[in-house]
Amino acid sequence: MKVLVTGAAGFIGSHLVDRLLADRHTVVGIDNLLTGDAQNLKNARTSRAFEFVEQDIALEGYDLAAGAPKSDLIVHCGSPASPVDYAKLPFETMAANSLGTKHACEAARAWSARLLYSSTSEVYGDPLEHPQTENYWGNVNPIGPRACYDESKRFGEALVSSHVRVNGLDARIVRIFNTYGPRMRRDDGRVIPNFITQALAGKPLTVYGEGAQTRSFCFVSDLVDGIVRAATLDAARGAVINLGNPDEITIAQLAVKIGELVGVPVATQLQPMPADDPGRRRPDISRARQLLGWQPSVSLDEGLRTTIGYFREGG
Repeated sequence: MKVLVTGAAGFIGSHLVDRLLADRHTVVGIDNLLTGDAQNLKNARTSRAFEFVEQDIALEGYDLAAGAPKSDLIVHCGSPASPVDYAKLPFETMAANSLGTKHACEAARAWSARLLYSSTSEVYGDPLEHPQTENYWGNVNPIGPRACYDESKRFGEALVSSHVRVNGLDARIVRIFNTYGPRMRRDDGRVIPNFITQALAGKPLTVYGEGAQTRSFCFVSDLVDGIVRAATLDAARGAVINLGNPDEITIAQLAVKIGELVGVPVATQLQPMPADDPGRRRPDISRARQLLGWQPSVSLDEGLRTTIGYFREGG
């Protein structure tokens, strides 16, 4: 099968490319390298089954079907995805999830291809339902500092769903919860690279609020396995599926754990909570278990050790 991956040089996109190549698929990777890193595709570029196209698919009027090789499956991962990135690039973020998604849907229709749209747990906002099921509509501030990401992802979901209903597009949506692992950037702005970088440098770990907010962290290889299953299994057609690890931990507990794994005494520096930062985040993955036969297998300790090793080696 030929698979086109947008955002191929990003953290998740590049791991997905490697997995697809390992599964003996032919892969076309597209990225404008705005937040992605070409080095993430170093291994992929050694394969004859991989082709890279440097292109912004969110440009007005861009025709993805004409600009890229015809593919059997499109996985649309291309978007800034960390608070640091979408705070600096709000318009680019909204374009990636609106125009970029429009172009991906149009190409999928032109090629009679399948589409997987990578959405996010951020569509739930600061949730009033816990854990979050796919039927929950969310609690999102449409004019807040995170809205460029939250609301554009929600729009992307509406666009894909409309193509499914009106045009019979073979598409599926995955809502990705907090994911971590090698190839995250040190300046990513998310909590795990922040904590690891600070711990390795012997600095206090920056904790927002009192650290009582919770997250559920999924190792990237587990997430990619879920994406591949959602993209390739017929049972997922038309579905919206949470992908994440349901094991919940407070940020204060995470700080202690990372300090212990790095092997340094833990000191924290408290900062005010950012605006609209969710207080709790945990996926209900019953649908992923039922439709995909999927659940995470990498423990937090195991995944953190691998990620810490990556950062120790200069990643």
